[in-house]
Amino acid sequence: MRRRLTLLVAATTCLVLVAFLVPLALLVRTVAQDRAVVAATADVQAIVSVVGTADPTTLRLTIEQAAATRPLTVYLPDGSVLGTPAARTPAVELAARGRSLTAVSPQGREIVVAVQGRPDGTAVIRTVVSTAELSRGVTRAWLLLAGLGLALVLLGLLVADRLARRLVAPITELSAVSHRLARAELTARARPAGPPEVRDVAAALNQLAGRIQELLREEREQVADLSHRLRTPLTALRLEAESLAEPADAARITAGVDAVERAVTGLIQQARRRGAAPTGPGDAAAVVRDRVAFWSVLAEDTGRTLRLDLDPGPLPVAVADDELAAAADALLGNVFAHTPDGTAFAVSLAAVPGGGAVLTIADEGPGLPVGAAHRGASTRSTGLGLDIARRAARTNGGDLRLSTAPTGGAIVTLHLAPPP
Repeated sequence: MRRRLTLLVAATTCLVLVAFLVPLALLVRTVAQDRAVVAATADVQAIVSVVGTADPTTLRLTIEQAAATRPLTVYLPDGSVLGTPAARTPAVELAARGRSLTAVSPQGREIVVAVQGRPDGTAVIRTVVSTAELSRGVTRAWLLLAGLGLALVLLGLLVADRLARRLVAPITELSAVSHRLARAELTARARPAGPPEVRDVAAALNQLAGRIQELLREEREQVADLSHRLRTPLTALRLEAESLAEPADAARITAGVDAVERAVTGLIQQARRRGAAPTGPGDAAAVVRDRVAFWSVLAEDTGRTLRLDLDPGPLPVAVADDELAAAADALLGNVFAHTPDGTAFAVSLAAVPGGGAVLTIADEGPGLPVGAAHRGASTRSTGLGLDIARRAARTNGGDLRLSTAPTGGAIVTLHLAPPP
């Protein structure tokens, strides 16, 4: 923008200077020519009276003195020529009939004056203003005008650069602050500077950043309140589980309560560190192995066949352990929530050349419902499961992809980027 403003001012200045200096340069040349012609005409007029009245000797001496400073020729009626030798030209022949005039010749301007009143007829005085004399001082004047124009252009560029800098610097700072806010640096603030409109934008951006901080603070407080609201029912469930007579049932229910409590705690921690630096890397092999072990118990209870193909690891990825565990739980929970009991499914975890891992969960169910890829749009659910996994991957440089198996079931592939 700064460069464009400078070029705009330069172009405008050049157009104004051309419109002003070109006519002025032509006027200077015309004035110089008129000045030279007037000076030559004055020299000729100075000897008109001598040519018309003086005796031959006086006339000859006067003409020779005048011809010493300027080419001057006098054509007498008897055909004799005094002064600077020169052939008779058409202009001289015309002046011999009693008409004074100025004509253009190859040498410059030819001035002829008819002198009448002599007893022997009309005499003609001729002088020539050379091209050099006509343009004397013009080149210097043009150089001065060109220098003046160049100085004005440079001055205009300097002023334009200063003005553009004052205008562009605040806009550049606003752009930098907006990029920092986009990178979750919510403490970034713009310094109001520049024109009033730019200052208004800076104030609005600062107000927006403050409002975002307030909203995030309120969200964190609400998530923290969630923990306190869930502590009591979770404690009650744990006590009920411990009071069961069957130790296996008690252990299973207690493990489920512990898993819910860990999920709530992880959610609270994730909300509190939102906007901070990533907490990774995590070990995808250890996390997926742990979550598969948890869900395999439910798979046995519902008669589902589970096929595993897990890399022994460790597989470091950019996603933190708690986020990856939440993503794996969301994807595995979708299998149990959206497929009938007895539906087989497979879980595979493979390393990626160059770093990272790929987690694939495929089932033999009815496939993905319409709109399952959009948050809140899937049928018979809140639509958050896939979104949780997608955000966990994309926030850390990965991605989530959905496809359909040849048998009609759903295939969910979670690409996990390597740690930075």
